[in-house]
Amino acid sequence: MPESVRRSNQPHDHGRDRLILARKWAYILHDNVYFTVDQEQLDRGLTDVLNTLCAVVHAKAADIQPAFDAGVKLVELGCAGDAVLPCTMETLGKGLLALPEFQPVATHAEPIVRALGALSGGFTKAYRQSTLDQQETMKLSLLKAVRDAKWRLKQSEAQFDEVAMSSASGIIITDPDGQMVRTNGAVADILGYTNEELTGRTLFDLVHSDSARVLREDYQELLAGKKERIRQPQRLLRKDGDIARITLTASVLRNETGASHFVTVVEDGTELMLLQGELNRQALHDVLTGLPNRQYFSTNVEIALRRADPEYGVTLIHLDLDAFAMICNGLGRRVGDHLLVSVSQRLRAVVAAEKAMVARFDGDEFGILIENTETTPGVGVIIEDINAELAEPIYVEGHGVAVSASIGVVHRPSRAMDPLELLRAADFTLRRAKAAGRGQWELFHRDQDARDRRTYTLAAAMPGAWEVGEIDVVYRPVVEPADGRIAHVEALLRWERPDLGVLDHDQCVELAEDTGLILPLGEWMMRKAVGQAEWWRQRTGRELPLVVGLTRNQAADADLVSRALRAAGGTGSDRVIVGFPVGAMRSADVVENLKVLADTGFQTMLDGFGTAPEELALLEDVPVGFVRLARDLVERQARSAADTPLTAALTTLVPLVHRSGALVVVDGVHNEEQKKWWSAVGADFMIGERSGGARPPGDLSARLT
Repeated sequence: MPESVRRSNQPHDHGRDRLILARKWAYILHDNVYFTVDQEQLDRGLTDVLNTLCAVVHAKAADIQPAFDAGVKLVELGCAGDAVLPCTMETLGKGLLALPEFQPVATHAEPIVRALGALSGGFTKAYRQSTLDQQETMKLSLLKAVRDAKWRLKQSEAQFDEVAMSSASGIIITDPDGQMVRTNGAVADILGYTNEELTGRTLFDLVHSDSARVLREDYQELLAGKKERIRQPQRLLRKDGDIARITLTASVLRNETGASHFVTVVEDGTELMLLQGELNRQALHDVLTGLPNRQYFSTNVEIALRRADPEYGVTLIHLDLDAFAMICNGLGRRVGDHLLVSVSQRLRAVVAAEKAMVARFDGDEFGILIENTETTPGVGVIIEDINAELAEPIYVEGHGVAVSASIGVVHRPSRAMDPLELLRAADFTLRRAKAAGRGQWELFHRDQDARDRRTYTLAAAMPGAWEVGEIDVVYRPVVEPADGRIAHVEALLRWERPDLGVLDHDQCVELAEDTGLILPLGEWMMRKAVGQAEWWRQRTGRELPLVVGLTRNQAADADLVSRALRAAGGTGSDRVIVGFPVGAMRSADVVENLKVLADTGFQTMLDGFGTAPEELALLEDVPVGFVRLARDLVERQARSAADTPLTAALTTLVPLVHRSGALVVVDGVHNEEQKKWWSAVGADFMIGERSGGARPPGDLSARLT
């Protein structure tokens, strides 16, 4: 095998990618920081830190303590100095996003930002502690220098120069009145002055006027011995007029004669504050569009509800772009990203005149929160404006792309409503709009929401109910019109809930379809029904074919044939009639499933058959032995006069089906008049209250015997 092919079959070496990034990191730090450890030890230490960060990103968990500890380890490696954190954030911020193991970037961007934030927090804490330790060391040195000033003046000055002047933190020595006696180069850099310009000035002249009086009082308490040390954030005035945001730590040096000086250590926190602010902004905003994310939006919902105008309230809009995945799959993710950015800009333009927030949720979902006023347009007008904006194409790489949106709206909710409940209500309303078709919008209604919640609660509880035996199989007779003899038995689901009573087959199927439970539940129903039919055969001597209707999801299931064969077992697939919904027959997969089942011996039926030409054409295209007419047609015929077009069409339909070789099953025959009419038309089998409803197997056994 060629070497290139052998390499392409091997898994990607993420460890090598990390090692390259760690060495680049070490190289950049070496240009900006002085290290006391050798190169090999530094490379090994930085590699360990990088591996820890990658593990935190992959975990995507709330526990970011390992990343925090990794920041502490940086300081332990000797990575200390003002340049360490900016270099680290720039190198790792770009490097982690470029690693193959963190592709696609959209999935890992937030965990990476969170991990880097924790790393910076750990580094800052450790670096601060290192500075405090350094201050303590300097304090001891300075105390000794002041105590021996008379006979070791030159030596003490040399010690100060060595310890203080080379410190990365600013150091100021002032007399009891705050006048600067000496400063190091770091202070001069922070404030934009030279050391000569600072000498003779007072520290209180450089503190922002809002804080000068309080700081002077704190220094007097230090001098009086009421405090051992003060540490506080401050704003110092730079020479160019800007504000330097620093952390100030001050203590008192006393000599043998009682004279005192203040030693003040200044840490420049401007860059760190900017970095932390940016990390916080990224944690609360979408990277692609710059919009607030779901977390920020949720917090703002709570605030807006509290301050909302009692008369006008707020409006929450939750929208989902239609066919966005189709655009990305067809034209590429880059076009999709451009579309998302354009949508975000257009949504902001729609509500630009309002006090509103637009946010991007996951994927192609957006939220809009409007704090209504007297001039705020009606909901219908806002939705119309949104649709008009989105319908205008944008052009990316020569493609004109536009989208529609499904929209859920909660208008003027109660101010006492829980914010999470409000967001849930908007999401439920959006799902209801999507169920109605693309480009639709729905307004939240409390009664409808209560019904939806009941439905979702039932759907969520259905697997447990099945497990404990609340769901069972009942059977409905399929009879011959002439004598009412049972020709087949249809298997149906029934759920007996202690709190709600009985849920019939249609309700059970709808709930199971929503959760995907229909596939295993349907197989179980068929297997149980086949076993019951075999029991009847052994007790009565009658071959009783079983009718099992499928849903759309079951009909399209790639494992349908395997499930049906497992359920039929050894009793013979020819005694099972499998019903396929006519509406699902547009799918090639469904047609293939029907044909394969027919080839393996199952009898097949088209369910919900009507008078459309394409449905009649199916009789020529697929091998079916039975046709069950749509129930709504049967029920409408019962209310129609003899000379209506529907009656005429149904009278003609039955012979047409017979001509194809299929038999006609009529579901919904509830009285003698209906029975006579369908018998005269030529229906082969009937289902309905006239022949008996669904019942447990024991109730049906007596009739079979």
